[in-house]
Amino acid sequence: MRHKFAVIGLGIFGNSIARTLAERGAEVLAIDYNEEYVEAIKEEVAYAVALDATDLRALEAQNIQDMDAVVVAIGENFEALLITTANLQELNIKRVITRASNKQQRRILEKMGVQEILSPEGEVGKTVAERLLQPSIRTFLPLPDNYEIVEINAPRNVANRSISKISLREKYNLNLITIKRFFEEIQDGKPTQVEHIIGVPKADTIIYPSDILILIGKKQDVKRFIDINR
Repeated sequence: MRHKFAVIGLGIFGNSIARTLAERGAEVLAIDYNEEYVEAIKEEVAYAVALDATDLRALEAQNIQDMDAVVVAIGENFEALLITTANLQELNIKRVITRASNKQQRRILEKMGVQEILSPEGEVGKTVAERLLQPSIRTFLPLPDNYEIVEINAPRNVANRSISKISLREKYNLNLITIKRFFEEIQDGKPTQVEHIIGVPKADTIIYPSDILILIGKKQDVKRFIDINR
């Protein structure tokens, strides 16, 4: 079944996300108030609509609640971004991902309860698209010849198993670079979860459910590993 995504805000950042998702086979609804932006992308995506995303009824009329995720990539009008995000929350969208242009905007979005916040200066459209298509992927670095380095949440079916039992190289053609793991430490007198690298993993290293695996391999092998063990 095809993934269904909406991208609201079709400036350079949103346009890149929408096009990349469409190229990867997703069904994309592209939305912007600016009709020129909509015209520029309409041949590249499944649907392109000019509307005011701060209008709750206008969003609802596009069946946006049926989307797997909605990206709010509005860049110039932060008020419109906040209202649009609030509208999506009211519509109980499964996954809302919102852009923040600076630390102050990020703090405001966090107080609204937004779980996924994008910083365009640290993200590119292709990276965001990859995260949408593969929610287990936290970050990734594309390499030549279809290779990539990825950080992924430990898939459910590999948790509490040793590295040797998973057979990453033999079964999936992947190499494990290292593992990020959370440890409880006391900071300012309070217990805090702190992330550490555990170094070079050994064959008998057990993968915890909350671990983050850093892998290198071909894109299709990473996808197969995630799909088989999700």
